[in-house]
Formats: sequence, structure tokens, C-alpha cells
Amino acid sequence: MSTRRVSTSRGVRDSAICDSHLQVVKASLDAIRTREDLRARRSADPVDFVHRYVAREDRELVALVSSACAFGHVKVIHQKLTELFALVGPSPSHAADAPRMLLSRLSGFRHRLFRGDDLARLLIGARAVQREAGSLGAAFVHELAKADRDAAKCDRDETAALRASSTAVASESRLGRSARSPRKRTCRTCAGAAAPNRRIDFAQQAGELALKEALASFCDRIRIAGGFARAGERNVDGRRGPSHLLPDARAGSAAKRILLFLRWMVRPADGVDLGLWDVPTSRLVIPVDVHIHKLAKNLGLTSRRDVSWKTAVEITRALTRFDARDPVRYDFSLCHMGMIQRCPSRRDPSRCTGCGVKRVCTHWAAPTTIALGRLCSPPDVRDFMAPSVRA
Repeated sequence: MSTRRVSTSRGVRDSAICDSHLQVVKASLDAIRTREDLRARRSADPVDFVHRYVAREDRELVALVSSACAFGHVKVIHQKLTELFALVGPSPSHAADAPRMLLSRLSGFRHRLFRGDDLARLLIGARAVQREAGSLGAAFVHELAKADRDAAKCDRDETAALRASSTAVASESRLGRSARSPRKRTCRTCAGAAAPNRRIDFAQQAGELALKEALASFCDRIRIAGGFARAGERNVDGRRGPSHLLPDARAGSAAKRILLFLRWMVRPADGVDLGLWDVPTSRLVIPVDVHIHKLAKNLGLTSRRDVSWKTAVEITRALTRFDARDPVRYDFSLCHMGMIQRCPSRRDPSRCTGCGVKRVCTHWAAPTTIALGRLCSPPDVRDFMAPSVRA
């Protein structure tokens, strides 16, 4: 086993992770999750509004709207959602079946970038998709299956191209590319996927990109049904609010709020999530905001500096080492811990006192020798290292 001694500061910058460190992080997160009163924490979370409804169609609509509004100060979010659903009435699905009345009810509502008619049309569009597909869950499952088929076809084409190239080394100059390089992909689902000879195999990346495409297509259906401008297009009145309701997942943003909605719908009912949709929890990607991002960096789960789709995927891959079947089960605990601690980007004794993961935080860990390179469980470990230490 090859080792290199790295200073504490270098370890902080590069977020170099060894297998033993991952296990200590997992044990710390498990301990926090065990001690945590999920139901008490839920009362301050937007998902609490979803639990107030019984009908599946109402829960789907309330979850979509609540997640769309889940940014900003927690108390303000709670106050505005309380006001919103009081205006909507006891059954959001029934209210959305009467579009004119719903638009009238919400005409004076405001929340940050959103106006009442924005949220009314979100409900109306989502309800139309419900009626067409049977449920929002059925609509999403359809889009995911379609994206998976496209990814599988692209994978077969890729495999065939690689096999053909292995017998055509003499034709490299005519082909204009290296025989070891993959054929250029035009499939939207697989655009940007890494070549199969990289450490993260093509099938894994294709699955992640299929999820992103399914989310984008799902949001497109709701936009069209609700009369919104398409993703990437400016609203007719020039306002940002309507385009901000649903993310453009194809643009590479972290898509935090729609991934939050997906987590609520997919993960098994545990007092927080509801388990309404028949989608494997292994397909989920963690919703990443500034709180999760800072905490994940401090724990060494990512070295990326931006809050993007790639960062969310990198954190999820690290969490897969803890639970491959349900990698985002730590999300609720991480999010609330990050907000409560106001997780900083450096040592801060006043903020960090009492933090449950302080002992494994990269800012507080004692100087140590970290084994880099090939560890006891290759090749996965190096996938979680910063680019500067992968070589």
C-alpha cells in the first residue's frame, strides 16, 4: 500500500478520504439519526404540510408546492405555506379542478419571487398531469422508464462502437480519433457521460443522467399543462418567478427543491418521507443547498466548490458507501444539523460547540497520516478524492 503524508491544511483543501474515515463519518451520522426526534424536527419542515392531508392526490400536490417554496428563512416558509393552503382550501386537488376559482382565491398572495397566480397555475398544471397519468408518481415513473430506455440504447451503441474500434487501430487517422476514445453521443440523456474506461462506469453515470432527464421531462409536462413558458424561455411579462418554480435540470443546477419533492415521495414512510411512489431509493440524488454543501465539504464527502448537479451526484456517491440501497436517508438529519449549527467553512468554536460530527470534521480532525492511492477497497475510494490527489 502506498501512502503519502499530507498536512492538515492540505487535507482540508483536498478533502482526501480513506475508507476508515468514511466509516467514522457513517458511525457519527448514524448516532445523530438514532438520537434525533424526527417527528419533532418535521414540525418545522415544509414536509409537515404534506402529512396534514390524507388523499394521495392532495399529498402529491401539496408536496410539489411546498418543495417549490422551500427556500429562504424556515419560519417565513412555514408562515407563507400556512397562508397559502388556507386560501386553497381543504382539498387542493378539488380546488385545482376549478382553475378560475383557484386563480381568484390566490390573486393577492405573495411569497418571495412568486405570485398567487404562479402557484395557482403550478397546482392546475400538476393536477392536469395527475388526471392524465393517474398520479404524479405514474407520470414520473413513465418519464424515468423512457429515459432509462434511451440510456440503455446509448450504452449498447457505445459498447458496439468500442468493440468496432478495437479492431480498427490502423484506421485511426481516417476515423480522426483515438481507438480508445468513445464515439460521440447525441442522446440527450447520456450527453456528458464519462467514457467507460474511467473509474465511475458508464452505466452508473447513465443512470444518474437518466434521472436528471426524467426530472426535466416531468417538469416540462407540468409547465406545459400550467401554461408556463418552457424551460430556458423568458416569461411573457419578464418576471423570474414562474421560471423559478420548477428547475431546468438539464442546465446543470442542483435542482434541490424538485429532488426534495422526489425524496418525500419515494423514500419509505418513516415519519418524514411518505413512500408514495414506486421508484427505487437507490435512484435518488441528495438535495443540495448551501447548508448541505458546507457540511458535506467539512465531512470530506465532496471537494467541489459549487452547488450544482455534479456536486449533488458526488455527495450521493459518497453516501452510497454508507447505504447503497438508500443513499439519501441521511439527508433530513444533515440538512437540519447544517442549519442548526450554521455549519461554517472554517474552525469556529462558538458555532461548532456541540456539533455531532465535530470529531470527523476536516477542520477539527487531529493531524494524521492519510493513506492515499490504492487502499483496501479499490477502486471506489479514489472516486471520492479531489482531482489534485487522484494522480
